[in-house]
Amino acid sequence: MKKFFKLFLLMAMIGALVVGCQKDDTKAPEDNKTTTETKTEEKKDENKEEKKDETSSLGTINVISREDGSGTRGAFTELVGLIDENKNDMTWQEAVIQNGTDAVVATVSGDDTAIGYISLGSVNDTIKPLKVDGVEASVEDIKNGSYKISRPFNIMWKEGEISEPAKALVDFIMSSDAQPIVEKSGFISILDSAKAYEAKEGLSGKVTVGGSTSVTPLMEKIVEKFNEVQKDIEVSINPTGSTAGVTGAIDGTLDIGMASRELKTEEAEKIHGEAMAKDGIAVIVNKNNSIDDISMESIKNIFLGELRDWKDVK
Repeated sequence: MKKFFKLFLLMAMIGALVVGCQKDDTKAPEDNKTTTETKTEEKKDENKEEKKDETSSLGTINVISREDGSGTRGAFTELVGLIDENKNDMTWQEAVIQNGTDAVVATVSGDDTAIGYISLGSVNDTIKPLKVDGVEASVEDIKNGSYKISRPFNIMWKEGEISEPAKALVDFIMSSDAQPIVEKSGFISILDSAKAYEAKEGLSGKVTVGGSTSVTPLMEKIVEKFNEVQKDIEVSINPTGSTAGVTGAIDGTLDIGMASRELKTEEAEKIHGEAMAKDGIAVIVNKNNSIDDISMESIKNIFLGELRDWKDVK
């Protein structure tokens, strides 16, 4: 009897062990499922973090502006609302100032946190132009008026004192021969009814042109075409800034001045000006910046120095 009882106890113990193992086996898949779900959720969280706007991690905005006297700066500050009621330029005093379009492009292309502005015709693949209030800085949107940051390209001279060679260049600039060059260069032709240029035989001499660094690249292309027609007229171009172009036209040190802004009332009283084209001012950032669109309000506040961090840009 005792042997039978011991055998019964042994079989009971073995049965209990088998049941225990089965319970453990049942739990194991549940434990594995929980671990998998946890890892999946963690991965989802990681993906969400990766998809967050990378702009927020850029930190402080590096503001790049142009020098005093720049036509691009003059037009930009007026159009964006950086001029106060006393006609003072309110651009943030700690903005990095660059003399010329190329310097702005070089600075922005080398700095992930930078923002600047340049002529639309000077935009290249080293930087990224932004939409402004959802509108691209394009020829079409400037022509139809939906892109608001645009300005004229003006040439100026003294009426009654302009030389024959200089007058010939003016006539060529305003002709149908030059306007296709305007459009090919990324600017906007505004002289739809321009007439063909008539070459002046036997005309020779020197013409000095100076002023806006934004207008200069376009002027160089036009002069190159002009010299195919008027081979004996030598034209020199000095990119010295819009204010210097206006001043040079007024004091006679330049035959023709260039300005990438409207003439002021007091300037227009002393010289004659004509718009040769229209241009948009592109707001540019580094290609690594994930932002594609910016509001006019944010642009204004950035260049006033009131908006300092990329995460706050709208």
